[in-house]
Amino acid sequence: MKHEGSISLFQYWNRLRDGRAAPRRTDIEPADIRANLADTFILEQNSRGEPVFRLAGTRLCAGFGRELKGEAFTSLWVDKDRRILERLVHGAFRLSHVIVVSLQAVSRGGRSNPFEMLVLPLDGGQANQRALGAISPLEKPFWLGADPIVACSIETLRIVDPDAEPIYLKNRPAVTVPPLAPDADAGSATRRVRHLVVLEGGREQ
Repeated sequence: MKHEGSISLFQYWNRLRDGRAAPRRTDIEPADIRANLADTFILEQNSRGEPVFRLAGTRLCAGFGRELKGEAFTSLWVDKDRRILERLVHGAFRLSHVIVVSLQAVSRGGRSNPFEMLVLPLDGGQANQRALGAISPLEKPFWLGADPIVACSIETLRIVDPDAEPIYLKNRPAVTVPPLAPDADAGSATRRVRHLVVLEGGREQ
């Protein structure tokens, strides 16, 4: 993962699952991921077994120039990549795979920009298969949001083992990770170390 938003969303999801294959959809608190919310999406499986957007963030919809809710996930991609993307998402649904894709997005005006996509499984049971994800720009050109993206193509892809996350990210710079709970009392002396909140103090003498 290269994008700070991808890393922080992954770490939030990884903490929520707490050793399980995936967290439940109801575990996700939008306020906890508000810094990433505009780029995030939730996928679900429709009656034909296809992944579709249940929700999509405002910046994501603006980048593609339309509301993505209810639209087929594969519609964002060039024809040659649609089958493999559908298989990857079904892997997230059924096998709890974590997917990272580097992609190139092309606009209506022929401009291109690199993005990173992260797909994270959510536990909704066999009858309610869903995944949380984000599509984040690795660069932010002036035209993004004004010249709609019309097609995405895969540059690289990989399936990540979430249990290897500390090793996988050990050389990455520190990023702000959303909290799992409200901040400690304002009167308490606190400091944050990675994803932990440290309460200053000690045993009484």
